[in-house]
Formats: sequence, C-alpha cells, structure tokens
Amino acid sequence: MADLASVLATLEPIVEGIVAPNASRVDHDGAFPEEAVAAIAASGLFGLTIPVADGGLGLGLDAAAAVVERLARACGSTAMVICMHYCGSAVIAAHGDASTRRAVAAGKHLSTLAFSEAGSRSHFWAPGSTATVDGDTVVLDASKSWITSAAKATAYVWSSKPVSAEGASTLWLVPNPTAGLVTTAAYDGLGLRGNDSAPVRASGARIPATNRLGEDGKGFDLMMGVVLPTFNVLNAACSIGLCDASVAATAAHAGAIRHADAGVSLADLPTIRAYIARMKIKTDLAHALMADTLAALGSGRADAMLRVLQIKAAGAETALEVTATAMRVCGGAAYRKEVGVERFFRDAQAASSMGPTTDVLYDFIGKAVCGLPLF
Repeated sequence: MADLASVLATLEPIVEGIVAPNASRVDHDGAFPEEAVAAIAASGLFGLTIPVADGGLGLGLDAAAAVVERLARACGSTAMVICMHYCGSAVIAAHGDASTRRAVAAGKHLSTLAFSEAGSRSHFWAPGSTATVDGDTVVLDASKSWITSAAKATAYVWSSKPVSAEGASTLWLVPNPTAGLVTTAAYDGLGLRGNDSAPVRASGARIPATNRLGEDGKGFDLMMGVVLPTFNVLNAACSIGLCDASVAATAAHAGAIRHADAGVSLADLPTIRAYIARMKIKTDLAHALMADTLAALGSGRADAMLRVLQIKAAGAETALEVTATAMRVCGGAAYRKEVGVERFFRDAQAASSMGPTTDVLYDFIGKAVCGLPLF
C-alpha cells in the first residue's frame, strides 16, 4: 500500500534528475516538460488518486498537494501540468468509466480541465458552450479560452450547457484530438511558459454520448464538490512551492554575495535578514493554512468550503508578495536567469488571475463570513 513517504521518495529522483535540470530550458523555450511528465507517468504517480481497484495508488488530496508543491519548488510549469492532471483525474475517478480510470493509473492518460471561456471568464461554473444530442453522439460548440496541456492532454474534462436538463452545466470527457477541435493560438506568456496553455475552439466536434461525466445538468455540483476543492488546494500548493523556492534561493544569494569594501555579506545586514524573515513567515503561514484546509476537508468540518476558498487566495497573494520581495532583496542580480528568482516571480503571477480569481474569492469569502449565499 502506497503512502505519502513512498510517493515522495519515488518523486524525488525525478525532480532532482529531470525536473530541476530542465526547468530553465522549459521556461526559456516555452517547451512542454515532456521528459518530466513521461517520468511521472512511468512512476505510477499519474494514478496517485485513482482507486487501488483500478490500478491507482488510492491516495488523497493531501498526497497530490505534496507532489505539486515539490514539483513547483523546481519547475512551476511541470507543477501546473500535474496540478491540472490531478483535477481532471479527480472527475474521472468519480464518474469516468473503468477503462479510462485504468489508463490514468497506468500512466497512459494525461488529463486536464477545459472550463475557462472568454464569455464566462473567471465564472467558470457558467459555461456558454453548447452540447447537442445527435443520435448516439453529442455535438460540441465552444470557445475555450485556456486549456493547460492543450496539445498534450489525452482528453479534456469539458464543460457545456446542459443538453436538456435543468442546471448550469454538464461535464464531458472529450478525447484529444477530436475532429472539430482547433487550438487557435500558441502560448507565449509571462510565466508558466511550459504548461502548453492555449485557447481551443470546438466547431461541431462530435463525441460519444456515453462520454458524459455525471448527470446532465449536474456539472455545477461536480465543479463545486470535486473540482473546486481539488483545483484550489493544488493551485495553492503550486504557489507555496514557488514561495519555498524563492526563500531558499534568496537566502542562498544573500549568504553568497559580499560587499568587498565592508567585508560583509548581504545576509550580515539586518534589513536583508528582516526581508527574508518576512518571506519565511508568510510562506509558513500559507503552509499552516494548507495543513488546516486539508484537515478540514479530511474530517468534513463545517468550515471546509471556507478554507477551500481561502487557501487559493492566500497562496496566490503570498506568492506575489514573497517572490516580489525576493526580487527586491537580490537586487540587480535578480534579473539574471542564473539566480532563479525572476522565474519564480513570473510563474507566481498566474495564480491570482486563474479562475476563480483572487478578487472573486475575496467576494465569496466575504459573503461566507457575512452569512450570505455565494450564488
């Protein structure tokens, strides 16, 4: 039976031998981390949260968070690819067919989410795309604004308006490639440059009607009950991993750089130590909130959903602050690639704008605290 310790022991040589050495190239070239993802798949970690009966490891969200956090300390792009894979595979574990679950567990199926749309923007729970039944197939028409691993995923967990039922949405498993699906632009972004995020348009794309995930019209329930906790926790894990990496890189730089005239290192200066101390405190606070969020979810505490809302906002905002401080402490050297902190700074910018955005989460959290309905 796998446990967290054995999972991290399996992951560590992949991180040290493949993920970390390739991180700068992945970022510079905007290249998908093919070798790292293949190694993770081969190790059995694709199936981390897939039930043991289907060949998976049968572990929970805490293990997935630990994997994503460790990856993010080395490469944000790789961490985001695996984050989105675990989000998609959570839906597949709950509602996918047995053959798809087994394919994920065997490392033969890379999953991702296809929720974001230009029309709904950060309101991912309200898709504008449509699904129309035609015999034993469903015809999809949509304009998805961003799909991580757009070209590389085996299939997308895709949202649309319901076919005929009441409700906000329905979820589908859409194979990649499928005739009628077109990636409309390549990703060339500020950060997370290797995560292969791209807009995808569906024009009369046909899939089997049996590819529906859950009931027609019940997509909102799956989004809130399965996807949102998984995505918010794992997105925060990515942010926290970037914070850890920034603290370590900043402290190492401060200890190594010396003022020749005064004979002291940056770390000998109280102001520099104070900045690094604040970085560490903020990072550890985010770690503590993560631990409490996982505990709340694991025990079914009444405040579990509040923690789910809080953890992504806290992780994203902490990463912005910690990585910006790293840039400040490292000064002009921070702009050089070899110091490393500028990559963490750029990668950290994404989380606050990924739906639900930090501003949307603040609104939800405020509603929850004030006793108001979220929707």
